[in-house]
Amino acid sequence: QVQLVESGGGLVQSGGSLRLSCVASGVGNSGRIGTIGWYRQAPGKQREMVATITNSGNTDYADSVAGRFTISRDDAKRTGYLQMDRLKPEDTATYVCTAGARHAMGRPFRDYWGKGTLVTVSS
Repeated sequence: QVQLVESGGGLVQSGGSLRLSCVASGVGNSGRIGTIGWYRQAPGKQREMVATITNSGNTDYADSVAGRFTISRDDAKRTGYLQMDRLKPEDTATYVCTAGARHAMGRPFRDYWGKGTLVTVSS
């Protein structure tokens, strides 16, 4: 089945940058990946949508990150990205990748979630 694995999290100072990656495995040549999204959750807060990108390249961003974060995808590599610039302490959270996908033609589309990667921004 389809699996999503995030990477790129870590510790960075305020104003710094990180790039997160989300690699999908189990998607064959006849498979499809629909919308890819990044969500985040910090202690004491609800999970929030950070950014999404459709399979045609249309993007949407949360107001809190618009202008600082950029979501992109490379379908040939089965990978989604989140470029995070001008990071702030309030960006500290576990970032999780999600995607709608089918692993082969004739199979149903399902929603998949990664395990998350921790981003910590120091003052």
